Amino acid sequence: MGKVNELRRGKVGKLIARRIQEFKGLGRKGSEEWFSELCFCILTANSTARRGMKIQRELGSEGFLTLPLEELRHRLKAAGHRFPNTRACFIVEARRFRDIKDILGRFTNARQAREWLAENVKGVGYKESSHFLRNVGFSDVAILDRHVLSVLHEHGLIDGVPRPPTRGRYLEIERKLEELAGKLGLTLGELDLYLWYSKTGEVLK
Repeated sequence: MGKVNELRRGKVGKLIARRIQEFKGLGRKGSEEWFSELCFCILTANSTARRGMKIQRELGSEGFLTLPLEELRHRLKAAGHRFPNTRACFIVEARRFRDIKDILGRFTNARQAREWLAENVKGVGYKESSHFLRNVGFSDVAILDRHVLSVLHEHGLIDGVPRPPTRGRYLEIERKLEELAGKLGLTLGELDLYLWYSKTGEVLK
């Protein structure tokens, strides 16, 4: 993709490099910060990263960990989240994994950690698990959100835009992205940010 190489040479490339370093920095922090990021990813499902970031700033890790269910529902609704009741329940349920960094430390790679997250954390599938892992410093999983899938479809790399992809389809598309990332000399985490930028004009997280 010539567009990606073009972006790498300019200010977008510098911004993405800085964002990757921020993810690695978060990865060196403790379970409280990791849990906050997990909640952010729960909130972005069927919503937007920008709204998830806004709520994360307002509540902080302490709010995610301690607010009673009803108050958490109220705060999410007041922040304009589309699904305040469901997401509040998911976050409260996830509190049993508040030591999330230690839990994931048992696994030897990000793919194993993703399987555990998708199987055990309510509201978190392959996409959200991959998003969380990328944001805490893992670079070898693909975040197949609608923007990335749309770019891949536009360039003829996939047929149609599955919403959401089945597990098998997700892994199939991820392998294609791995090949593309290898040709471009990028990690999957970096490539995701470039593809997301090409569709949205933003570099968030």
